[in-house]
Amino acid sequence: MSTSEASAFWNDVYASRPDAGEPGPNVRLVEIAGGLGLGDALDLGCGPGGDTLWLARQGWNVTAVDISAVATERVAELARSAGLGERVSTEAHDLGESFPAGRYDLVSAQYLQTPYDFDRAGALRAAARSLNPGGRLLVVDHGSTAPWSWNQDPDLHYPTPQEVIAGIDLDPATWTVERADAPRRVATGPDGQTAEVVDHVIVIRRVG
Repeated sequence: MSTSEASAFWNDVYASRPDAGEPGPNVRLVEIAGGLGLGDALDLGCGPGGDTLWLARQGWNVTAVDISAVATERVAELARSAGLGERVSTEAHDLGESFPAGRYDLVSAQYLQTPYDFDRAGALRAAARSLNPGGRLLVVDHGSTAPWSWNQDPDLHYPTPQEVIAGIDLDPATWTVERADAPRRVATGPDGQTAEVVDHVIVIRRVG
């Protein structure tokens, strides 16, 4: 799938979703970033913007990135409406082709999983390299299939945190893994149904 096809796919996804008001943040982001100092944050695959808005409300300056211009435009409008326009900037990127400029104290990649092929390991490697010393890369992936997931393939393999870390292939002299685990939680689906799901959580800190 080309960049234009992938962009059109995700534009259609977000354009088809009704405006349900302000989106909420992801649980793991709140859990982990809530204990960090403030600075500049990069939200990769920002989607509807719940994480971006939450970070901005905590005092972070946030760059929100998505392949979908529909998504980034909505996030920008939500930020302006919430009085957070000075803390939030948005950019449309196909992360397999380009990566936002800048240096960050936090890069968040929440469920950066997609039905089209792209060099995700390369994008996460670029994210780690964009960190300031002491900054953290937070990666949260699906570790199980929820009843409402679009892909119900029983043979689908969810890479473990250790497999993802090996794929990023970072020099341990510069980056250290602070967390790599697979906690469970009860999640709520789009129609209000609940199910236990697994998250694959990775926290990598730049030490040099």
